[in-house]
Amino acid sequence: MLWKKDDTLIYKKELGEFNSKTQAPIASCSKWLTAALVMTFVDEGKLSLDDKIAKWLPEFEKYGKNYITIRNCLSHMTGIRSEPITILKLLERKKFASLEEEVNSFAAKDIQANPAEEFRYSNIGLNIAGRILEIISKRKFDMLARQRLFVPLAMRKTSFSTLDGSAINPSGGAQSTPDDYMHFLIMLLNKGVYQGKKILSEQAVNQLLEIQTRPEIIKYAPKAAQGYNYALGAWVVEEKDGKATALASPGLFGTWPMIDYCRGYAYLFFVKSLLGEQGAEAQMEIKSLVDEKLPSHCK
Repeated sequence: MLWKKDDTLIYKKELGEFNSKTQAPIASCSKWLTAALVMTFVDEGKLSLDDKIAKWLPEFEKYGKNYITIRNCLSHMTGIRSEPITILKLLERKKFASLEEEVNSFAAKDIQANPAEEFRYSNIGLNIAGRILEIISKRKFDMLARQRLFVPLAMRKTSFSTLDGSAINPSGGAQSTPDDYMHFLIMLLNKGVYQGKKILSEQAVNQLLEIQTRPEIIKYAPKAAQGYNYALGAWVVEEKDGKATALASPGLFGTWPMIDYCRGYAYLFFVKSLLGEQGAEAQMEIKSLVDEKLPSHCK
């Protein structure tokens, strides 16, 4: 467990041989990384959140999915039929040899709802967005993440690369360490800057804070996030005036990263062994205890 406020370590607890430099799969915590990677392209003017995905993926237009946007992809509102994320589903996707092959298979899937009308948490949207980044840059997704995020953030033991040659998974395939992922959280907390280096514009970070959902349109959410709205790549733990003030992006294996902008801290509960899908109650109890000691500057 790591807790940092204003880039200063205020709490750290390690168990056994598992320490802050131990690498482990982070499952859906990967989604936050991918959303931030997309925003580096937005900063450069290479795409807009409201661009249609058919601009780069004409196969989707062929199957009547030409109205889906990048924003829909990052907020799980593509309308494409999906199933809950499970370990079995993660294993099944190993049949795909590339991200391109997997995303092409999405084009022929049934539509459950019009884009932006219903929220269903899945791996579909983020993987579509990841494939579009490959097309724009003519580079593989794992190399893009390394070049644009992991190297400048000194995340030396973080990667989307696969060892078995299966398709890269932008929505759930990263491996990282507590120290590495905390670098990413601190960058977001500091409005896109890490150790004096600008990774994202402040405008891009603010866009990541914009709430995309309403409770009535959320048709499926995992146990860890039930009752919360969604922004781009992360869940809205607390909100004010239509913007997230605290965000979290928990993973299937039990890792829980969180940022509280009102109190200026980043928190990371990182696990190596599979805890399974956890509810939010324990993490929120810890947060409430800390919040009692740290005043909020949000009015």
